Amino acid sequence: MKSIVRRATVVTAAMSTGLVLAACGAGDSSGTDDGPVQLTFQALAFQPESIEANKEIIEQWNADHPDIQVEYLQGDWASVQDQLVTAFEGGTAPDLVHYESSYLQDFADRGWLLDLTDMISDEMKDDIRDGAWDAVTFDDSVYAVPFLLDAQVIFANKALLDQAGIEVPAPDDPWTWDEFAEISRKLTDADTYGVAWTLKDPANRILNLALNFGGEFFTESDGASEVVFGDAEKEVLQRIHDQLYVDQSAAPEAIGMGGSDPLPGFFDGQYALLPKGIWFRQQIMDQAPEGFEWVTIPALKGESQTQAAAPQTVSIAAETEHPEEAMAFLEYLLNAENQATLAKGDWMIPASEGAAENEVLTETPDWPVAAASGAILEQAPFQTVRGYEEWKNKVANPAIEEFFANSLSMDDLGSKLVDEGNAILERYQR
Repeated sequence: MKSIVRRATVVTAAMSTGLVLAACGAGDSSGTDDGPVQLTFQALAFQPESIEANKEIIEQWNADHPDIQVEYLQGDWASVQDQLVTAFEGGTAPDLVHYESSYLQDFADRGWLLDLTDMISDEMKDDIRDGAWDAVTFDDSVYAVPFLLDAQVIFANKALLDQAGIEVPAPDDPWTWDEFAEISRKLTDADTYGVAWTLKDPANRILNLALNFGGEFFTESDGASEVVFGDAEKEVLQRIHDQLYVDQSAAPEAIGMGGSDPLPGFFDGQYALLPKGIWFRQQIMDQAPEGFEWVTIPALKGESQTQAAAPQTVSIAAETEHPEEAMAFLEYLLNAENQATLAKGDWMIPASEGAAENEVLTETPDWPVAAASGAILEQAPFQTVRGYEEWKNKVANPAIEEFFANSLSMDDLGSKLVDEGNAILERYQR
């Protein structure tokens, strides 16, 4: 595991007994005179299969560990940021928190998350991909266990590919961005756009895909971050813009869409290609009309296929009264077998290498594409920038949306991202 430096913590000594006992099935010393240790775990699962998987794992843990009981709390992605800030500030946070890695540094800086560096077992360290660990490691300390990964792939209407004589690429021989542009043009006719880019709140996706051409958007010097906007950062922006307004192979009505909005048009043959996260397989399977054939195209390649590892994570609140018991449950929740079950529930890629080989996942549609996508994920510069979330929400999302609506030039976009962005970042570096 990269970047992790062993250091002594207050919790380490207390853990050695607690973890062993808990792992053996209800350590007798874990309970108290008042009854079993009570822990709360807030999950952000939203798909029925994922919610059920979380609850079943907790039910099994509670049956096997009567002295450490875990209560499932249902969180909501739409409101979780404000909810967690309020809970942490008020001292009412759940013991264990499911979230996403890009928010962790701010929470860690505020002292809200427990440093797990010396609490994670060697088995778990070795099983989870290095790139996933990097995304939860700040100043040599680990503040979460990563478990679900996403990658940007492309879903295709198989009938339209066949009609155009276009072969589905193998994971080890992906389309380049140039090939993708050419194929999108070939698939465009009076009834069909080659591609539908859904570009509502586009900053994360653009910064992610920009890594294909070495676009980093941020540089750091003496611990201070600055926004940069050079040729590498412009590459993906320009390519998508050209598809919209030069090639006219991208559907203009799709740029304001998000989530499952484009699916009716995709199923109706209005869009041949649909770039989305690998998790979108589940949405297609659930909503596709009978007989609709679709296929997953591997991640595109520029100079590389590199994308940002922005895993979903589970952290332990620094205020918990039972850190060793919380860690025992966390190790159980995210062991290889359970990660496979959770990844299947959300149709994502597990951070666990062992989980990726579990038949629970290998038997899902287009799993070879999903599995290969896990290997291209690594930490991106924007993931460690203090103030990134404010820059993204206040500057980048609206400015990039204007650019794709053709109401802002590339030069003006760059000025907004850099000038307004650096003004925000300065406040975080004082």
